[in-house]
Amino acid sequence: MNKTNYSYVGIAFIILVFGIWAIPKIVGNFNKPELEVIGKAPEFSFINQDRETISDSDYIGKVYVVEFFFTTCPSICPIMNRRMVEIQDKFFGNPNLGIASFTITPDIDTPEVLKAYADKYGVSNPNWNFLTGEKDAILKLSNEGYNLYAASTMDEDGDFSHSGLFALIDKEGNIRSRYDSFGNPIIYYRALDEENSPNQIKELMEDIAILLDE
Repeated sequence: MNKTNYSYVGIAFIILVFGIWAIPKIVGNFNKPELEVIGKAPEFSFINQDRETISDSDYIGKVYVVEFFFTTCPSICPIMNRRMVEIQDKFFGNPNLGIASFTITPDIDTPEVLKAYADKYGVSNPNWNFLTGEKDAILKLSNEGYNLYAASTMDEDGDFSHSGLFALIDKEGNIRSRYDSFGNPIIYYRALDEENSPNQIKELMEDIAILLDE
């Protein structure tokens, strides 16, 4: 075999090795869902369960999940926060995961009440803030900032109607989401099982992992 043939064999060997190495990466990229940028997350500044002032700037560089709830909620909030604990535990020890839980009844949910609530649910992530403040500001953040509905008055069942959805925010402060089967962004993730619409916590965890790697 002459030198030219040796060169061809060497080139073929390099191509073969590179191809074998690259295949899992290429396949992996095809398996990862693309995440749409929905828009910039709104600014906020409130007091957490430890009476610390927390703002959106404290989450820059972190991937975080947003919810609106209240501690005396008799219906969907316990389910939502059990789901949120699943997310916390899935990424246990990762300093770049955060959660922001805004109460829509700040007149009831003082920092002390929120602290007890966090302890009750086994909150261990130091970046999980339960936030309270001026009610109108929180409702504006929910209804106008995130477009996640929250009622300002109690209904006949003694409950405040509000969304059972989670918002996913990336490290740069953008609201992100995956696409549905029709190619439309889902925008928010369902925390609850609804008729013909199972909760999307598994998908949310997958998408958190993608954003943590960005």
